Amino acid sequence: MSFIETEEQKALRAAVAALAAKYNYRDYVRPKVLKHEPLTELWNEAGKLGFIGVNLPEEYGGGGAGIYELSLVLEELATQGAGLLLMVVSPAICGTIIAKYGTDEQKQEWLPGLADGSKIMAFGITEPDAGSNSHQITTTARRDGDDWILNGNKIFISGVDQADAVLIVSRTEDNKTGKLKPALFIVPTDTPGFNKTAQDMDFSEPDRQFTLFLDDVRLPANALVGAEDAALAQLFAGLNPERIMGSAMGIGMGRYALDRAVEYANQRQVWKTPIGAHQGISHPLAQVKIELELARLMMQKAAVLYDSGDEFGAAEAANMAKYAGAEASIKALDQSIQTHGGSGLTAEVGLAGMLGAARIMRVAPVSREMILNFVAQHSLGLPRSY
Repeated sequence: MSFIETEEQKALRAAVAALAAKYNYRDYVRPKVLKHEPLTELWNEAGKLGFIGVNLPEEYGGGGAGIYELSLVLEELATQGAGLLLMVVSPAICGTIIAKYGTDEQKQEWLPGLADGSKIMAFGITEPDAGSNSHQITTTARRDGDDWILNGNKIFISGVDQADAVLIVSRTEDNKTGKLKPALFIVPTDTPGFNKTAQDMDFSEPDRQFTLFLDDVRLPANALVGAEDAALAQLFAGLNPERIMGSAMGIGMGRYALDRAVEYANQRQVWKTPIGAHQGISHPLAQVKIELELARLMMQKAAVLYDSGDEFGAAEAANMAKYAGAEASIKALDQSIQTHGGSGLTAEVGLAGMLGAARIMRVAPVSREMILNFVAQHSLGLPRSY
């Protein structure tokens, strides 16, 4: 495979860009954010056009492409300020895991809906006491005849109010201690004992975050995805795409911010000269452009490795891509605001409202520090600090 894009991939970019222009940040997204409403209309149209499930198998209504194409879709949406956060979760994590490890019944039930966007599946792994150490999760599944009983709680779970189900990461009662052997369960959001509470976040986004409480949630045997004591490969089949998609979201937001800055720097005149002619403006923007392109190259490398089946190689590249995408996005947005001067903080320009969304990418879905730990240990062979 190559990340020199094919004519089909270029055409996909153009088609997504056209849709995103229709649902751009100023006219569509920002009004939705101010009303705390999800981007439902964009999600539905993107699903009908085949963009949401471009990575899922054709036999289940998907596009039969890969994570490369899915990340391309999200990047182009985010470049208009219209990134769909749940694309990171529903088709990329959950869809990938079910396509790889689900039963025929699970694939038939979920993949067509995940592909066309008519069904949404959230992903529940983070817990209050485990934090970045997923090996310490305490959500537990125990057998009761042919059923499973889940107990535990999760935090910072995106879009549960929009979801039909949540893919919950737990451990079985027989594996309560030691390294995590993840047991993954599809939990419909209307299951008795499944309760959600919206979290009060100090930034505005169309998708809300939730705390989940699972109190003796009874599930049938066929709710289990894959093996009940699976190796971590089953979990990382979804987490590597998550990092790649996180990078795509960041790069797209960075491109949006840079476009607004270049637009303003060409139009705004001081002393009869466009401010973009001054190196104090042009050089920082040129640096942002370079860093965004470097981040995109690493994202493309990660996606190509993943789609070619090299999941171990993809893990290193995916972590690096997520790190680079987040850093480049934050820098681009900050520099765009600086280019605009005081107007960059006004509601009319609308850049300051994106700061929270950009900043969170240093923390989630995996923190900058945990990526540095990964690279230090696995890429450089340095000893673990924990």
